[in-house]
Amino acid sequence: MNDLLSPGSLVTIAGGVLTVVGAVAYGTGAANLSLPTIFYGIPILLGGLALKSSELPPTRRVTPKAKLKGEREAATPELGKLLGDVTRWRYGQKAHLESSLESLKLWDEDNPPQLLEIEEICPSGHYGLRLRFACEAVPIQLWQEKKGRLSRFFAKGFEATITPLKGDRLDLFLLPVGVTASGEQSDSGETVNG
Repeated sequence: MNDLLSPGSLVTIAGGVLTVVGAVAYGTGAANLSLPTIFYGIPILLGGLALKSSELPPTRRVTPKAKLKGEREAATPELGKLLGDVTRWRYGQKAHLESSLESLKLWDEDNPPQLLEIEEICPSGHYGLRLRFACEAVPIQLWQEKKGRLSRFFAKGFEATITPLKGDRLDLFLLPVGVTASGEQSDSGETVNG
């Protein structure tokens, strides 16, 4: 259902409806209705199809939007912006956080890392985020080397913790300095501390 409600889908459907109405009106001889609907419908349909071809769906959000609302609002605004950025439809990008990963030198043009899910966490009453990535062509060792830069990149006063998972996946925790996510259990049942 979420795929149907994407902006690209809505534009495509609107263009398709206008085109069909225009074609039917043309076939029945209603020139006043057929001319505007066909002339508007076909470009809107083509624009919608172009959007659909470059569409990147929102990242899976593990924590419901209503949960931790107060903590999110009280936390540093950079984390809220990051959360909002990866949980909306994107167009013309290969992966979420594309420009951030490129500037961090954690990017591979042919096989970039993919953000699989994001979770809001609150260990010891401190708001933070857990981002699960499929590393793809970027080795986990490179992520470990960039840990210090990751800590400073997304928000000030936060520390990045990288936990390798099965396969080529990892969890990136963004928590205030001195706070750990020990004992947290991910949604998929994988233990995040090793």
